[in-house]
Amino acid sequence: MDPSRADVETALEAYRSEEPLYTVESEAVETLPDAFRSGEYGRRDAQWVVRWYGRRYLGDEPAGEDRSRREEAFEGADFEAVRDAIATAVEAEREGSGSAGSTGYATAIDDLTALPGIDLPVASAFLAFVHPDQFVVVGPREWRTVRDLTDLGPYPDPPSVDEYDDYLTACDELTDRYGLDPWELYMVVWRRRTEHAEP
Repeated sequence: MDPSRADVETALEAYRSEEPLYTVESEAVETLPDAFRSGEYGRRDAQWVVRWYGRRYLGDEPAGEDRSRREEAFEGADFEAVRDAIATAVEAEREGSGSAGSTGYATAIDDLTALPGIDLPVASAFLAFVHPDQFVVVGPREWRTVRDLTDLGPYPDPPSVDEYDDYLTACDELTDRYGLDPWELYMVVWRRRTEHAEP
């Protein structure tokens, strides 16, 4: 059953009041886009995104996830390569929202996933913190929740860029349906995914 607007508001409020990472996430959504755009960030800021992706599960990672290994691999990444990949993400735009000099986000995903420890779901986290007004983080549980509310197909493990685009299109449908921005949609999806048991 599709949630009502009241259900969505309840999920947003629950996220804000109950999710332990909400305060630091909110700060990151406010500060990281400008820091990444200006280039005024350090290695720890980039590492934070990778750590956030796995640690938001609070020890309940999906099967097959190895948060520690991913974090260790990324810590060893050449920082200039990290900066170059993030610079590509800064220039990335979703089709139809591009500006002069922008590139498609497939290039950004290619550059990000070339870094050690980064797969498409973690690359989606970078895109979401660079462009929180355009991108939504993806993972198996988020996908399943969005699928429950749209015509999205089963989770492809791992998703391709085209499949991530399908996910973003489904997310667009939900942001339009409920009057949310992409980050608010992420918060609602995250809360709703906790209501579903693992298959």
